[in-house]
Amino acid sequence: MCTSILQVAQDGTHLFSRTMDWHELENEPVFSPRNYAWREDFDGRTLVNKYAIIGVGRQKEQSIDMSDGVNEWGLSVQKLTFRNGTNLYDDPQPEAEQLAPFEIPFYLMGNFKSVAEIIEHLPEIRLMSGKNATVHYGYPELHYAATDPSGRIVIIEPTVQPMNVIDNPIGVVTNAYDFSRQVNQLKDYLEFSPELVHKSAAGIQPKISTGSFAGKKVPSSAYTPTGRFIRAAYYKERTDQPLNEEEAVISSWHLLNSVTVPKLRKFQQNYSVYRSAVALESRTCYFEPYDRLGLTKYQLTDEMLEWEKPRFFDSDNRLNVRAGVI
Repeated sequence: MCTSILQVAQDGTHLFSRTMDWHELENEPVFSPRNYAWREDFDGRTLVNKYAIIGVGRQKEQSIDMSDGVNEWGLSVQKLTFRNGTNLYDDPQPEAEQLAPFEIPFYLMGNFKSVAEIIEHLPEIRLMSGKNATVHYGYPELHYAATDPSGRIVIIEPTVQPMNVIDNPIGVVTNAYDFSRQVNQLKDYLEFSPELVHKSAAGIQPKISTGSFAGKKVPSSAYTPTGRFIRAAYYKERTDQPLNEEEAVISSWHLLNSVTVPKLRKFQQNYSVYRSAVALESRTCYFEPYDRLGLTKYQLTDEMLEWEKPRFFDSDNRLNVRAGVI
């Protein structure tokens, strides 16, 4: 599961938010420094990331498993589950960079400055199953959303290798296999703008419709990938465009409310164990675990670019309330 939403504020701030839908909270905010050496799981080679990252992830024995974040250049990558379309290699591909699927966000943010640079180097990467890996990890089915301060947002899918890249002017990503089908279904709810129809818009746009909703459907409350995609895109289109980063955070959290999955253990194991967002221009990460009901903020400052060691921050997954003054 999981839902990602990219918003652009009037001052040019790009805020990339998401829910992480899983069966338990495993991640916490983390800083990874420049020149960080880590060991990948497929054949145990040591790789070195060039760039510093602030994001959300978990400590591994000799690495960081990062689910989302932003690097020092404002590049952000998220991983989301992806069913029935994953194509992984079992046998070694020594001519390429061999990576486990869950290592992709950390690798991309650690080594590239922009979406364009990722696309240029994507043919060098092969996603590997854990069948012949030094650390067995099964067959993870994931796809990825990447964006940068230019406003370009893409979906990177391992349906083929080298991986497929899909430009995404809608600015919403879920878990469905067929993105074009989701976009076609969205036409029942929005009247797309001429720029979107003719694909003349460069990067994400504040609004993608003509603003007319007469005669259109209203989204359902379904938690399916398509249900969450339509609901997120529809309410993002109808909400006011935020003025700046602060308003974009507030707006995004209300949009995430429409796709946040509560604990429904009787019906399914996964729920929204955390919600996060990154502001690309200020290199700031906002984080909220399920029980806390309050955000924490972590900014990748220029001073931190000189730090030499990674740092994990306590997620404090407890209810956070402020007592009223009587």
